Amino acid sequence: MAFPPHRGRPLAHKVRQRTPGHHYNASFLSAADRTEILAWLGTLHPLWEERYSKHFPPPPGQSQRRLLRPVYWLGNWQFACLDYYRPPKGVLNRCVKAEPFPAVLQRQVAKIEELARRMFRGPDMPKGWHLNTCLVNFYGSRLEDGRWADTARVGEHKDFEPGPVASLSFGERALIQFVTSTRPGERDEVVLEQWLDDGSLQLFGGARWKDQTFHRVQRVDTRAGHVMPPELPDFRTRRINLTFRYVPDEHVIPFAKLSPEAREDVRPYMETLARGSAFFKAELEKEQAMGRPQG
Repeated sequence: MAFPPHRGRPLAHKVRQRTPGHHYNASFLSAADRTEILAWLGTLHPLWEERYSKHFPPPPGQSQRRLLRPVYWLGNWQFACLDYYRPPKGVLNRCVKAEPFPAVLQRQVAKIEELARRMFRGPDMPKGWHLNTCLVNFYGSRLEDGRWADTARVGEHKDFEPGPVASLSFGERALIQFVTSTRPGERDEVVLEQWLDDGSLQLFGGARWKDQTFHRVQRVDTRAGHVMPPELPDFRTRRINLTFRYVPDEHVIPFAKLSPEAREDVRPYMETLARGSAFFKAELEKEQAMGRPQG
C-alpha cells in the first residue's frame, strides 16, 4: 500500500501554539517516524465493539448498539462493555492488559512525557504518571444499507484517566473544540478550538482542560483525499488518532485475573484479537493454564 504524502501548510507556517495547560505542535512527527507508524498501523486488526454485554446490559430504555468506529488499544484495552476507566469508583475490571507500544511509538511517548513534566506540576501531574495506554481511533465513513455514513465526529466527552493526555494525528485534519458544557450534549461556549494536522501532537492537562471543559471532534476534513491503513471491510478511514493516557499500573489487569463476569463478556473480543495477535493468543492460553472456567 502506498501511504499518502505528508500534506499541509509549509513548515514555516506551522507554529507551535502554547496556551496554559494546552500545547500544540503541528510538525511533531518526523517524516521517517510517520512512515514507520503508518506501516505499523497497516498491520493492525481493529475491533468493532458493542457498547453493552450480558453482565453489563443497556440502561432502561436503551438498546444494544455498536460503536461508531473501529478501535484498537495498546498498553491496556478498555472494552466498551466494561464501561471504560472511570475513577474513583470505576477502576476494577476495567483495563485489560494489552500489547506494549511498538518501539517507534515508545520513542514518541518518551518525548511527550518529557514535555509534559516541564508543563505540569503539583496536582496536575499525579505521582507515578506515565503514558501507559493508547486508544487508536479510526475515523471515516461506514457503509450502512448501501450508503456511506460519515461517522468521523465525536460528541462532548471527558478523558477520566488522571493527568495530562496526549494525541498524535494522521491523515485529514480535524477540528477539536473544548467547550464549557454543563453536561454532554449541551453546546455552550467554545473556549478553545484547534485544527489537528497530519503528524501533529496535542497535549493538554490541568483542571481547565480535564475537569472544567468537555472536548469534541467537531469536523474531519475530506479535502486532502487521505485513505489510511489498514483496509477494513465496509469502512473508509481518512483520519487516525492515537490518544495516550495514564492508568495506575495496579488497575491494569491480565485477562486471566478479571472477574468471571468480565472475562465472559470480553472473551469473544479476546478470541478475535488472538487471530491476529500473538500477545492476545498468549493471554488466552494463560487463562487456560490457570484452570479458570470459560463459561
